[in-house]
Amino acid sequence: MLTRACLVLLAGSPAIASELPMGAMAEDPQVSEVLVRKEERRLYLLSGEQVVRSYRIGLGDNPSGHKLFEGDQRTPEGEYVLDWRNPNSDFYKSIHISYPNKQDRELASAWGLDPGGSIMIHGLPNEAGDMAFAFLGLDWTDGCIAVSNEEMDEIWQLVADGTPITIVP
Repeated sequence: MLTRACLVLLAGSPAIASELPMGAMAEDPQVSEVLVRKEERRLYLLSGEQVVRSYRIGLGDNPSGHKLFEGDQRTPEGEYVLDWRNPNSDFYKSIHISYPNKQDRELASAWGLDPGGSIMIHGLPNEAGDMAFAFLGLDWTDGCIAVSNEEMDEIWQLVADGTPITIVP
């Protein structure tokens, strides 16, 4: 999982990572982990302890705090796995985050609530069309992590199923 040194490095100041077009890289980096820092609205692709890519993200409409139940419009926090993908989702491609885990289910159950599910990294709504620009840089999802369609293509190419993802406040 993510090393303490990498968390400290990223916590000190926003990391500056390569955001060159994929064609500008000699070869694709080997992504070992994904890190999301909600407060920064950034998603980082890591190769070991090195940040190899960085993206501006949109979160749920109510982004502060850990997701507690279906419909709270929060993006979960914790350690998960990117476990499967959908090329034909309601959004431009999507990669599933393994939320809810055992602790998430227990927490929601203690409150008598459904933890929800279907938390994804995805592109823009398929029907966005000429209004795609209006989504970028805003928190608009129901708890997912959104990037531009071009960025989703890059993430889709670089991140394999089974890659760990850590989501921190």
